[in-house]
Amino acid sequence: MTQRICFQLQVEPGLLDEYRERHAAVWPDMLRAIRDAGRRNYSLFLRDDGLLIGVYETDDDAASQRALEADPRTAAWEAEMSGFFVTLDGRPDQAAPRLAEVFHLESQLAALDEAR
Repeated sequence: MTQRICFQLQVEPGLLDEYRERHAAVWPDMLRAIRDAGRRNYSLFLRDDGLLIGVYETDDDAASQRALEADPRTAAWEAEMSGFFVTLDGRPDQAAPRLAEVFHLESQLAALDEAR
């Protein structure tokens, strides 16, 4: 079953332009590591005040996190990215607070169809 994951981080306001530049061309090895860890449909949204929201899908978020943590391709990228965040205790994608999903259109529409 697909899990939709949403997380939140805060980018240092003085580093917003550099953060955007870095994510315009993420290292190919990092892109492959994310894919190989089972994450897909991954997007980051950045507000002008530095609020960053990440969203992705995976079949097993815990397994995905373990795979990224163990993958040697991710360490250098995550070390560089950690300096962009206001407060962070751990690796960026893995230490970020998760947001609980409270609504998903397709799930509710599917429930309506099943009820018929």
